[in-house]
Amino acid sequence: QVQLVESGGGLVQAGGSLMLSCAASERIYIVENMGWYRQVPGKQRELVATVTIGGRTDYGESVKARFTISRNNAKNTVYLQMSSLKSEDTGIYYCYADGVAGIVGRQPFTAWGQGTQVTVFA
Repeated sequence: QVQLVESGGGLVQAGGSLMLSCAASERIYIVENMGWYRQVPGKQRELVATVTIGGRTDYGESVKARFTISRNNAKNTVYLQMSSLKSEDTGIYYCYADGVAGIVGRQPFTAWGQGTQVTVFA
């Protein structure tokens, strides 16, 4: 199965910056869409940002002016640069990917990372 490995979570002061990265396993035919969702205390899991293999991006309204998503298709890796962080950004961030897995036997997939904690303090 496709696995996603996340890194970059941590503790940061309000107004600061943090970068998250996520790499998908190598036995993938295509990663169509890849990015990040988050679980904020008191809310359901919500979109942060995603980017398709063709470079189309989708941002949550609350982060559009502050976060930037990018990906390296050759490495099946997505990056999220977070700036001007607010206490409201605190939560568990989950990497997401979907597409078609398997170089030999191809199967559609969706995958989630284990989650990485981002804590913003004032």
